[in-house]
Amino acid sequence: MNDADKLIDLCSEMIRLKAVPRMGWLLRGVRDVESVAAHSYGVAVVAMFLADRAISLGVQVDVEKVLRMALLHDLTEARTGDLPNTIKALFDSATFKAADARAAGEMLTGLGPLGESYLELWTDYEHRASLEARLVKAADKLDLLLQALEYEKGGARSLDEFWSNTEADFSGLGMENLVIDLVEKLKERRCAQPTG
Repeated sequence: MNDADKLIDLCSEMIRLKAVPRMGWLLRGVRDVESVAAHSYGVAVVAMFLADRAISLGVQVDVEKVLRMALLHDLTEARTGDLPNTIKALFDSATFKAADARAAGEMLTGLGPLGESYLELWTDYEHRASLEARLVKAADKLDLLLQALEYEKGGARSLDEFWSNTEADFSGLGMENLVIDLVEKLKERRCAQPTG
């Protein structure tokens, strides 16, 4: 198999993310839920805004790395699906992480240096090893809250657990106060929504 074949295979596999639903929403009774691909796009947009804001505050951030990482952060869900936390809790963390890493490795093997760089980005995100990885994780959380707010505006209920789990570790960003303020503003908007 040559590079072109492998790249087509990878793109064909990743395009499945357009059809993989975000299971957490489905389990809470939300209809017409976003796909993993739509979520990854949302994470990339929020991550871009955060990276640009960080730069304006004097924090050195590799925006290209941020965007690449945001686009790749859920790539293994093309194979595993979007497993909800209730399912993940059935496995010990090491087993789940090993399976995820195996899927990433298998998906990216055969692309030479390109695949190696993508796997390095994915691994960095998983371990939150860099500022960029921590920034993308913050964007992941913010996108989740933005989506929860949109679903609640449309009448969805039973999303409290998404909001109660907002005490994510935003340390090491160089702009923790901004991210915490964004979370608080989203909570305020949620509280201002009419109920019933």
